[in-house]
Amino acid sequence: MSVLIVCLFLVVYFFLLLLVSRLTSKKDSSNEAYFTGNRRSPWFAVAYGMIGTMLSGVTFMSIPGYVQKTQFTYLGVVIGNIIGFALISAVLLPLYYKLNLTSIYTYLEKRFGKKSQKAGAALFILSRLFGSSLRLYLVVFTLYEFSFKNAGVPFPILAASILILILLYTFRGGIKTVVWTDCLQTTCMILSVAGIFWILKSGIADSFGAILKEASEKGMTKIYDGNWKSPLFFWKQIAGGICISLAMTGLDQDMMQKNLSCRTLRESQKNIALSAVLFFLSNVIFLLLGVLILSYAQKNQISLPQKADAIFSSVAFRAGSVSSLLFMTGLVAAGYSSADGTIASLTTAFCLDILGFEKNSFSEEKKTKIRKIVHIAFTLCFFLVIVIFKPFHSDSLIATIFTIAGYTYGPLLALFFFGMLMKNRHVRDGAVPFIAIFSPVASFLLNKFSKELFAGYTFGFEILLLNALISFVLLLFFSKKQS
Repeated sequence: MSVLIVCLFLVVYFFLLLLVSRLTSKKDSSNEAYFTGNRRSPWFAVAYGMIGTMLSGVTFMSIPGYVQKTQFTYLGVVIGNIIGFALISAVLLPLYYKLNLTSIYTYLEKRFGKKSQKAGAALFILSRLFGSSLRLYLVVFTLYEFSFKNAGVPFPILAASILILILLYTFRGGIKTVVWTDCLQTTCMILSVAGIFWILKSGIADSFGAILKEASEKGMTKIYDGNWKSPLFFWKQIAGGICISLAMTGLDQDMMQKNLSCRTLRESQKNIALSAVLFFLSNVIFLLLGVLILSYAQKNQISLPQKADAIFSSVAFRAGSVSSLLFMTGLVAAGYSSADGTIASLTTAFCLDILGFEKNSFSEEKKTKIRKIVHIAFTLCFFLVIVIFKPFHSDSLIATIFTIAGYTYGPLLALFFFGMLMKNRHVRDGAVPFIAIFSPVASFLLNKFSKELFAGYTFGFEILLLNALISFVLLLFFSKKQS
């Protein structure tokens, strides 16, 4: 696909997002609208838009290609995610609404102290900065490899251009804008996947039932892995999925900021329930799409690349110009929906938790100025991570992102649940930053030498649970009983 067509597509798509931004922020671009959407977001819009955020460009690219190596075992993680969503709805959302939180890490200050709040916010900022930057990196990388590389456009220039577009439409409206731009982007992603599905199916003479039967006979649809030493062990996948959902949704300012923009707790819980159903169906469709991609490649004698992340794009671009355009639409939509909300939530966490906007005496004008500077600074951080990571990209990014989350969200998971379960114990506030550093390091070392230490056992996504348990024990050690 020519660079001219790609650039024209990006410009048209950007102006659609900019139009939504103007419509949502023209009446109110205050800090309150930026941080909370004035708590007037319709719950169904939040639920629908969150699908694009939860799936992201990594899911769009990696899950179909992931089928070749891991079959359908990822479905165990998805089942765990659904259980996690139920816990979020029953436990975390009532707490957030009861305390009327804007940043969820304010809870840590109320429960433990200021240092705990800053440590929690720092963990979120670190994890989300890297996780979402890598999600957007995959979008930039794919556009570069299939269009801009041959035209001689440098990778950093392409990355900077895409980030500037995101900056322009999120700069004023913040979360109020992101809720509605995410709806547009989720729609684009769903339509693109449906279109590609139909095109690939049309290129295979067999019925989809026959394709699925053949894939099943080859073991490509295997869900249950009974080897307890394997990272893909079914029950480990479920446990990891529960922890990932609790951490990366329930304790994530990006996701919860959208939920807390709903009018009431009840609406927010309905949002989570609908999101869970749509999330499950979406992942099943992506896994089925993976089977279709592999079958199409075999029938049409297409040699597949070694990188799992490149399999979907390789087949989509060889299936014709319509398939290429649909793929690019879905990829850009998925990447943008992940990045725009993250930049807004990182700005929120930094302003409220690190700078203490809610308690200092800054004027509204000064807060707005600082907030805009922070927003630009995080956009620049995204650019640096994307450019620096390129030489290190080797295989499926979804495993990399979940690994990063496993090390950074573990202490957060322990802090929140220790605060709720151990109500009669007070943690020494100054010890929390130490725990936030020590636990991930200890988890990393245990993971690195797990085969030697645990009779061949290897950790998968449940590394987050191990990290949280270490943090929980340390919190217990540095706490004392109180009346």
